[in-house]
Amino acid sequence: MNRSVLLVTGFTICFLTTNLRAEDWAQWRGQNRDGKWNEAGLVEKFSGDSIPHEWSVPVAPGYSGPTVAEGRVYLTDRPETEEQQERVLCFDAKTGGSIWSHTYACQYRNIGYQAGPRAAVTIDDGQAFALGAMGHLHVFDAETGDLHWKSDLLDRFQVEIPIWGIAAAPLIYEELVILMIGGRPDACVVALNRRTGEEVWRSLSDKTSYAAPILIEQAGKPVLVCWTGDNIVGLNPATGEVYWKSEMPPKNMVIAIATPVFHKNRLFVTSFYDGSKMLRLAEDATTAEEIWRARGPSELDTDALHSIMSTPIMIGDYLYGVDSYGQLRCLDAETGKRIWEDTTATPRDRWSNIHMVQNGDRIWMFNERGELLIAKLSPEGFEEISRAQLIQPTVAQLKRRGKGVCWSHPAFADGHVFIRNDESLICASLREAR
Repeated sequence: MNRSVLLVTGFTICFLTTNLRAEDWAQWRGQNRDGKWNEAGLVEKFSGDSIPHEWSVPVAPGYSGPTVAEGRVYLTDRPETEEQQERVLCFDAKTGGSIWSHTYACQYRNIGYQAGPRAAVTIDDGQAFALGAMGHLHVFDAETGDLHWKSDLLDRFQVEIPIWGIAAAPLIYEELVILMIGGRPDACVVALNRRTGEEVWRSLSDKTSYAAPILIEQAGKPVLVCWTGDNIVGLNPATGEVYWKSEMPPKNMVIAIATPVFHKNRLFVTSFYDGSKMLRLAEDATTAEEIWRARGPSELDTDALHSIMSTPIMIGDYLYGVDSYGQLRCLDAETGKRIWEDTTATPRDRWSNIHMVQNGDRIWMFNERGELLIAKLSPEGFEEISRAQLIQPTVAQLKRRGKGVCWSHPAFADGHVFIRNDESLICASLREAR
């Protein structure tokens, strides 16, 4: 083989290796908490009405979605035992074999929807950070399960547990683990040393919400965005200093669940009762201003977007999200004007949900019926490419929905999808057949 052929062959191998490189899903909504999955070499369409499982393992109920890092899958659940408990579980990503688990006593008090923990386990630099519904924080060696330290945040920070429990996944910034918990005094958001658990800073007197904080860059600085029960706030992640604040007090009750969405210099939030708000973040200063605010008169008569759990996505100058009864909508990001609505992606029902993940020009959409859709979204409309059953809905997460739901967010990693219901954690390949 001559030198030019060798060079071409080497380039091709390098190109394919780069584009097929495995990608982890080490925290809530992926590597950057932005619902983006960058792997290539994935199926264009499903081959049948259901997606074959590579493995399935039994788990107890819970709302938390799995996370995947370094060949391991992490999940929390709540065993149905006489003594109330929560568990942190770790499995082999290739086989589903159990690697380690940790069980601790946890009595649910004054929490509605008691199926189990809410927050996804965060994996960073060899540590696993697991936060339970009653504020139990455990930090493990991610590989072995050895406990580094733990803290009962409920008592330590005088946390006022919201009606649906502590839900916002831990966020890691340098040597800090940042938690939105609604503590007192002035401890809505707290930062602890990730190695020791020692308090580094606390900030805000706000009530907590269920929306996970995100880390963005603004004016060349890292900014921690927290959507609390009262405000949308930009903080200095190193100190807790408030850079900017935009009020959004709840109309009826705190129901902020969807993660804030940041794209270019726009920041968007949406909730079931309180509708939508779009901010513009300055590019040359850590300041923010409202672009538009929209709220319909009721959950059935909505304006713009009234999401419950589904985090929208912004593509270019358009925003795509799921409204109060499952309506998939496209909005003009600059004005909030509705461009179109589609009711075929998930069944119409109160709180009907879709989790959306962007992969190139396609969107992977996991609806509450356990179906995975491959689609394209544009101002012209919703284009469904393929749909198949990934996992069956179960009833523990929402007993009054007769056929059950799948409300947990899937993880997309290493060419696979990982998802749980109230009975099983499953893994399925999404790789293109070779």
